[in-house]
Amino acid sequence: MKKKWQFLLFLLTSEILFAKNLPNVILIYGDDVGYGDVGAYGSTMIPTPNIDRLASEGLLFTDGHCSASTCTPSRFSMLTGIHAFRHKVNILPPDAPMVIPTNKLTLPGLFKKAGYFTAFIGKWHLGVGMKGIKNDWNGELKPGPMEVGFDLSFSLPYTNDRVPCVYVEGHRVLNLDPQDPIHLGADFNDLQTFEGTMYPDAIKNPEAMTYYKSSHWHNNSVIHGIGRIGYMRGGKSALWKDQTMTDEFVQRIKKVIQEKREEPFFIYYPSQNIHVPRAPHPRFIGKSSLGLRGDAMVEFDWAVGEIMNTLEENGLSENTMIVFSSDNGPVYDDGYEDGTTVLKSNNETDRGHDGSGIWRGGKYQIYEGGSRVPFIVRWPDRVQPGISKAVVSQIDFVASFAELLGIDLSHEEAPDSRNHLGALLGEEAIGSPYLLKQAVNEISFREGPWKYIAPLPGKIKKGKPVELQLYNLSNDPSEKKNVLQKYPEVVESMQKKWIQLKAKNVNLRLLKL
Repeated sequence: MKKKWQFLLFLLTSEILFAKNLPNVILIYGDDVGYGDVGAYGSTMIPTPNIDRLASEGLLFTDGHCSASTCTPSRFSMLTGIHAFRHKVNILPPDAPMVIPTNKLTLPGLFKKAGYFTAFIGKWHLGVGMKGIKNDWNGELKPGPMEVGFDLSFSLPYTNDRVPCVYVEGHRVLNLDPQDPIHLGADFNDLQTFEGTMYPDAIKNPEAMTYYKSSHWHNNSVIHGIGRIGYMRGGKSALWKDQTMTDEFVQRIKKVIQEKREEPFFIYYPSQNIHVPRAPHPRFIGKSSLGLRGDAMVEFDWAVGEIMNTLEENGLSENTMIVFSSDNGPVYDDGYEDGTTVLKSNNETDRGHDGSGIWRGGKYQIYEGGSRVPFIVRWPDRVQPGISKAVVSQIDFVASFAELLGIDLSHEEAPDSRNHLGALLGEEAIGSPYLLKQAVNEISFREGPWKYIAPLPGKIKKGKPVELQLYNLSNDPSEKKNVLQKYPEVVESMQKKWIQLKAKNVNLRLLKL
């Protein structure tokens, strides 16, 4: 009887959603993909025909942003609608606990509340398990993605340059042999007492890094010839293959689309590309003019094309909203000698290619190149193709999709997320009146053309001067000239607002500046 009522409720929910003409939603999230890494945004050395097609059939934003210039904080804020610095969220090490509180509304939780099937397939890097309790990689791993709103979860649990180098399906490691249990440690000595497959220690045996060498930091356990951050023992049968990772993700996404084509779905696909270690499938080697970094981008573009083709094959293309973006700006040498070539005279350019376009900086940095990213929305049934100059941010997804789905948010839910659905759909030209973004050590406040930069709370180093910065992006888009001394009245005004915005427990949705 219970199953019968659940089925009837599912049918009723589906009919209501389709009556409202609400779309399926697929969020495709690049990793370290810069503004200038996509053809539609000016790249000439990396062919991205599928993403370019997505842009030509959708709305391309020239002022689209993530809320942080590093991966974990950016993902956290996008999925929760809360700025990561409020929870002191930073880049996670191997085996870190989950940073998203399970009692918070999330983006997948919002879609689930609206009756959608929710699937996560890709790179997580938001932690697994509970703080203070060591994860059992040979048993159940929770909380994780399924505890914050996903019905289906297939994850690269941290990131591809860190151990453990295994997939987690649901709550368990995929293909794990119980006779070869997984153990993780902070150093080589942590693993000496454990049984199971031992992998080379790159510090002691650098020759074991046969795929390519580490340039810095990535020289602990060597898995498939690649040095990783952190130490791992065991789990040989469960190890992922770097070169087939994109294929694995794409096949599972296609399966969800095919199986759920009769009901509304939300799919979050955060790719591992083009994060290090860049190890694209051999069929993509040499497909760009920029070595492995460019080839990994070609592979990512292929994945986008496969998703678009699958939607078309299943008659879902017109009423599916695809949102394409990235977690932060570009980086070249991020720990491996993988062939990226950066000139000392211009460390933003690799053989003439600037991954951040005209914007200054990239990953880890507070400048525009660190957080102004590709941002495309395609929904043929409703969004008119074109180019938008509206200011949009990923942190506003929760409030904006709540508006689309007809769900009212409480004051406690996603307090930093504001409703800018009109801008995302191309029905409103301005977008967000201001942006708050973080880097490793700073927070920036953008209002109109003005951008004010100050140190992140707790990051002021004792005895060292702190450089405050002010830029006018209307005539200095590359942030070359700090005009702090020239406009004291602007500084005073923006500083007051900056203090208001970063205050503890502030609700940006209700705040009137």
